[in-house]
Amino acid sequence: MNVLFVGAECAPFLKTGGLGDVLGALPDALKSQGVEVRVMLPLYTSIPDHYRSRMKTIAEIRVSVGWRYAYCGIRELEHDGIIYYFLDNEQYFKRGSAYGHDDDGERFAFLCRAALESLSAIGYWPDIIHGHDWHTGMIPALLRHHYSWRQEYAGIKTVFTIHNLQYQGNYPPHVIGDLFGLPPHYLTYDHVEFHGSVSFMKAGIQLSDRVTTVSPSYAREITTPEYGCSMEETLRSRGSSLIGIVNGIDDVLYDPSTDAKLQAYYTATSSDAKLVCKTALQWELGLRTDVEVPLIGMVGRLTDQKGLPLVLERLDELMAAENVQLALLGTGDPHLEHLFREAENRHKGRVVCYIGFDDGLARRIYAGSDLFLMPSQFEPCGISQLLALRYGSLPIVRETGGLRDTVQSYNEWTGEGNGFSFAPYNSGDMLYTIRRAISLWRDPDVRQKLVERALQGDYGWSRSAQQYKELYEGLLSN
Repeated sequence: MNVLFVGAECAPFLKTGGLGDVLGALPDALKSQGVEVRVMLPLYTSIPDHYRSRMKTIAEIRVSVGWRYAYCGIRELEHDGIIYYFLDNEQYFKRGSAYGHDDDGERFAFLCRAALESLSAIGYWPDIIHGHDWHTGMIPALLRHHYSWRQEYAGIKTVFTIHNLQYQGNYPPHVIGDLFGLPPHYLTYDHVEFHGSVSFMKAGIQLSDRVTTVSPSYAREITTPEYGCSMEETLRSRGSSLIGIVNGIDDVLYDPSTDAKLQAYYTATSSDAKLVCKTALQWELGLRTDVEVPLIGMVGRLTDQKGLPLVLERLDELMAAENVQLALLGTGDPHLEHLFREAENRHKGRVVCYIGFDDGLARRIYAGSDLFLMPSQFEPCGISQLLALRYGSLPIVRETGGLRDTVQSYNEWTGEGNGFSFAPYNSGDMLYTIRRAISLWRDPDVRQKLVERALQGDYGWSRSAQQYKELYEGLLSN
């Protein structure tokens, strides 16, 4: 079984979020299940030289972008047993960042068409093309119209994964011909039309053989008006062809027993060493060094989606009511960055807000914090709560999307659970749950049991990879 992943980012070459983590880790997990996965992505100039120097050019082709042709060099790199193809066009990909450019529609139209056009040039014929997020959503439409009549392409199946439905890639209707060379009948409700626009996301949902998203709960949520971003009817129409498979993390890369960026190594049987990480983090951030003070960590993008308005609404009340510390790491909305800086100034020595991103510090917050706050408004899957659990920090989450699927609220009567959660999206329920978590954390027996349980959990990709393999097998057997 041969599967070609196509995406706009992939760790370790370039990563801006969870999409890059998935494309970086899932191919190797599938390989262990007997599935050969190759990955195709843009050759960004920001990809480090130590990777670029190992690439070899295996083909040069011309790619149709509507009525014009564009150069595409295809470079190959084998890295950690996986073959990667990098599509080279400096006009589209010689940029300082992967996204956020005025011509993103044209850039990713090129990616979709080049991914298909390159197959004959490199002589690789996958059984399945698996596109990830809106940037690859037009691949099924292009495959149907421009390639399916060719024998080599006729049997290729398509899978499309929604990583975040909020980002859809919607562009004016004229791009249907200008960028894709598709006839007008594709600009209809049952194809790619979405409120008068051409939608990459809708194309992927409507025209792929199977649609997946990154957690079972999110798969259910996006079929409702609250979370469907106006695409709920299209998603409901896919019925059983829409499947939720929860993401994993690279449990070798993220391992507190071997992580060189920590001040001490620890496991479930040596969890006391985690206290070394806590006091070292407190010292590093200028917080009072005291293992008895609960330390809450937060790592991620500073956006409303992550529930940060709830945190800001109740932070002063929390600080007045509890002897607690907060360490936040992230960047994003400038307004939120400013508000958290102000909060840090109001609570000197108890609240630290590091505006930016530092992978080493992120890991030390996961390892050094006692509790990890993630009150997201919505969360397709979430990686941070899995990393927190992996490092023994107990998550406090809102019950939505992948947070609901991966964090089970602790039950004092049965002893079950691996964290704490609340359902309604409001600051009162969040504050109550934080204070409940602090109270239970102060019980040494509960704390030890939950930390050991978190450290013993399986957060890797093996189960998810098995589900993807079964999905592929079912698709190819039809």
